[in-house]
Amino acid sequence: MATSTPNAQAGAGPSPQPDREGAGPWLGALLHRLDVKGAPYAFVAPFFVVFAAFSFYPLLYTSWISLHRVELATLDVMEWVAFDNYVELWNDARFWNATANTITIGVISTVPQLLMALGLAHLLNYKMRGSLFFRIASLVPYATSVGAAALVFTMLFERDFGMINWMLGLVGMDPVNWEADKWPAQVAISTIVIWRWTGYNALLYLAAMQAIPADRYEAAAIDGASRWKQFTHVTVPGIRSTIVFTIVLSTIGATQLFGEPLIFGQGPNGVTGGADNQYQTLGLLLYEEGWKNYQMGRSATVAWAMFLLLVVVFVAQRLIKRLRSRTS
Repeated sequence: MATSTPNAQAGAGPSPQPDREGAGPWLGALLHRLDVKGAPYAFVAPFFVVFAAFSFYPLLYTSWISLHRVELATLDVMEWVAFDNYVELWNDARFWNATANTITIGVISTVPQLLMALGLAHLLNYKMRGSLFFRIASLVPYATSVGAAALVFTMLFERDFGMINWMLGLVGMDPVNWEADKWPAQVAISTIVIWRWTGYNALLYLAAMQAIPADRYEAAAIDGASRWKQFTHVTVPGIRSTIVFTIVLSTIGATQLFGEPLIFGQGPNGVTGGADNQYQTLGLLLYEEGWKNYQMGRSATVAWAMFLLLVVVFVAQRLIKRLRSRTS
C-alpha cells in the first residue's frame, strides 16, 4: 500500500494567498488623503452641528412661527396669517416706542462706554505698579451676573432712600424719580450697562494696543509728538479694527437689551418697561408678547424685527464708510 508524502505531488505548491502587499500602498494613500482633506472638516463639524441645532434651526422656525397665529399654551396649533403679524406690528405704537427706547438707551450706554474703555486701556498700557491687579479688577463687573448688578444699581437709584438722590441732596438738588420718568430711567439703565461692559472692552483695546510696534511711538516721539498726538495718530489708528469690532458687539448687545431694564422695573412694570412704557426695549416687548400676552407669533415677529434692525444699522454703516472713502 503506497503512502503519500508531502513531496508526493511534486507539482503541488502552497495554496494561493490574496495579494495584500498591493493593497497596502492603496489603503495608505486613501487614509492619507482622508487625513489631509477630511480632518479639517471633522474638526470644524462640531461647531456647525451645534450652530445648526441651536441657532440656524431656531432662526428658521422663528420665521415660520412669525407667519402664524400661535398661542403659548397650544404651540402645536398654528393658524396661517401670512404677514398680518408684521402689519400689526408696524401699526403698533408700542413697537415704535420700544424701537426708539432701544436706540436711545443704546446710544447713551455705548458711546460713553467705549470712550471710557479706550481711555482706561490707554492708562493700563503704561508700565505702573499694580497694573496686573487693575487689569483683573476691570473684569470684575463683567464677571458679575446681570441680576446682581441690576439689583444693586436699582437700590442706588431708589427715589426715597437711594444713594444717588442722597448725593444730589447734598448739593441742593431735588430727588429724581429715576424709575417713573423717561430720561432718568434710561440714564439709570445705561449706567448699569456702562458699569458692566467698560472693563471688558478696555481689555480688548489693551490687547490691541500691546500689539502696536514700539518703534512707531519712538518715531513719533523723535518727531516731537506729545502723548496726546501719539494717542490720536498712532494708538487709535493702530486699533481701528478692534474699535469697529467693539462697536459691532455693543450694537448687538444694545438691540438685545433685556435683563437690566427688566430687573430695574422691580415687578410687573419691568416687563412693560414702566407704567408708561418709558424704558421698554425690543427685548422686553418680545417677552411681553410671548410670555405675558401668550402670542408667540407676534413675539417671533418682534424677534425678526430686531434682526432686521441690526441689518439696517450695518448696511447704513457700510454705506457711510463707502461715502467717506469716496470723498476722502
